[in-house]
Amino acid sequence: MSGNGHGFRPRGERDIHRGHIWRVVTATFEAPDGTTFERDIVRSPGAVGIVPVLFDPEGAPSIVLLRQYRPPLDAEIIEIPAGMRDVEGEPPETTARRELAEEVGLSAGTLELLIVFHNSPGMTDATTHVFLATDLRSVPAEAHGPEEEAMVVVQVPLAEALADVERGAITDAKTIIGLLLTERRLSSG
Repeated sequence: MSGNGHGFRPRGERDIHRGHIWRVVTATFEAPDGTTFERDIVRSPGAVGIVPVLFDPEGAPSIVLLRQYRPPLDAEIIEIPAGMRDVEGEPPETTARRELAEEVGLSAGTLELLIVFHNSPGMTDATTHVFLATDLRSVPAEAHGPEEEAMVVVQVPLAEALADVERGAITDAKTIIGLLLTERRLSSG
């Protein structure tokens, strides 16, 4: 473990829970004044999100979104295709291409990294790589698990998706970030 340049130093950690994907640890740190303290941290391999964009004959962009049940919220959430980086050593772009095909049956001719963000740095080391996917073509989809088998794939105009963000119908962070950056990228390029 290495320090961060601000005088705080990690001193070790112990597993509290080891699940299928995540680990919960109690980590010990040394503060700049030499005192030690502990924090509970969720260790995560991270995730990817993909904003698949299709263009109509006039060039207006539409986004492929999912309506998927999310057990922690006990609700259906509208979000971009996404997935955990649960294949050790797999580059984020490869994970994004795999998830795009599995979840919505699309392959991207062009996959461009929009951003890497920290999901919730007060509790986890998880990061999400969000990609813009264009030049799309159909491929076989392959749902995994009951949530994906029941999810609904929808295509909506980008303007409508952005309006859904503003009115609170889309609340998923990676989706909001991806949609806003996609709009910025498409309007500037």
